[in-house]
Amino acid sequence: MTHEDHLALLAEGVTTGPATWADLGSGTGSFTIALAELLGGEGKIISVDRDGRALREQEQALRSRFPRLEVQLIARDFTTLADISGLDGVVMANSLHYQPDAEGFLRKVKAWLKPGGRLIIVEYDIEMPNPWVPHPMSWRRFSAIARAAGFSAVRLLDSRPSRYHRRVYSAAAAAGEEAA
Repeated sequence: MTHEDHLALLAEGVTTGPATWADLGSGTGSFTIALAELLGGEGKIISVDRDGRALREQEQALRSRFPRLEVQLIARDFTTLADISGLDGVVMANSLHYQPDAEGFLRKVKAWLKPGGRLIIVEYDIEMPNPWVPHPMSWRRFSAIARAAGFSAVRLLDSRPSRYHRRVYSAAAAAGEEAA
């Protein structure tokens, strides 16, 4: 996917302007950079990934392109986070499908969000597990699990063809009532 694809997949769920977001399982930061651009290069992004090398790579890109953005990098498994809260949003791009208890994890994410805060996921729209997508998160499944975890305003944002698994889609869900 291109940078334009990353932007398009997130755009409908991100309000421009300073805000505090987390990117869980951010890797080298393709979606983190798109998020920073959509935020107008201001606010704060907490980027979490187990791969310290990948975080250092994205740190260089973020700090050079967005000097007014506050960046916090956390090198650890995002499922072990307990000390974040008050987030305006969370991005999970191709990381929710690693969670065997997706509903339980989404309840945890919801607790980190401000009322009206948004969760945006990017996932393959498939039902059958495989070695690379052990717990598939099709749009149908995400919609049901997000509602069961207490999210509201669950909606499909965008999709793109995938060279690996039919299509990749993005969806958003709100913690409590959707922010105006």
